[in-house]
Amino acid sequence: MERTSRGRSDIRYPSCATGIKGILVTGFDPFTLDQDIRISNPSGAVALALDGKVIQTNSGPARIEAVTFPVRWQDFANGTVERTLAPYLPKVDLYTTVSQGRTGRFDVERTNGAWRGGYPDNGNISSTGTIPVAAPATPPQWTTTTLPYKAIVTAHTGRFPAYDHTPVTEIPTGSTEPVVRPDGPTPGSTAREGGGGNYLSNEIAYRATLLRDRLGLHDTLPGGHVHTPVLQFGAGNTDPATGKITDPQFVRNRLDIIAQLRSILTTAANTALK
Repeated sequence: MERTSRGRSDIRYPSCATGIKGILVTGFDPFTLDQDIRISNPSGAVALALDGKVIQTNSGPARIEAVTFPVRWQDFANGTVERTLAPYLPKVDLYTTVSQGRTGRFDVERTNGAWRGGYPDNGNISSTGTIPVAAPATPPQWTTTTLPYKAIVTAHTGRFPAYDHTPVTEIPTGSTEPVVRPDGPTPGSTAREGGGGNYLSNEIAYRATLLRDRLGLHDTLPGGHVHTPVLQFGAGNTDPATGKITDPQFVRNRLDIIAQLRSILTTAANTALK
């Protein structure tokens, strides 16, 4: 049930002979429901809305397949990301992991860090330390996006601004104290936060990009992580105790986020695929 309900068992792409490109997208469950049971996750909404859709790109049609992941540290430690993505990354033409990020903006995360920050997951379980990744080889402290981030942030993809997000938090070589680097990590540093922080959104980005690189696809497969805006309720509907589960502004925000992510995928495909 875990696999089928999250779309992992029905990823289907047309054969190469059709000329249709393949795009893979991932989303997440809602989280922090103990704070507000009404909370939604726009990345999950994106996955549900775009799964099976075909977009038109400069290189022809491209089919989107989407899967969702739980907000649980242990599932990631058990390798659910790698088991799900490994059969498909060598076959697709572009991918992006997606999660909810900051208010009022999209971010294309430039760098991902190999560190868990410990914020409780949906089982109210914490995990702090280096991201546990299976052999072979010692995993790197940092991985990077291969999405065409410059094209994405300069294109008009929707009403929310999109940013090339470069800051990270690192422990520099020879030091023991973490510092923020606005332009990315320095050589030899130890990760404490990637561009997307140190929660599971950073971890799925790190695992997916590391898998891409271990499969020898760094130079051929555009892929990385996109943070969506926070999915907000309308004014006057912010109290969890008395608020409604939806309102017109909430619906508009959700639909606009979905449409803009679709536009971001189209821009990425137009730029990176031939």
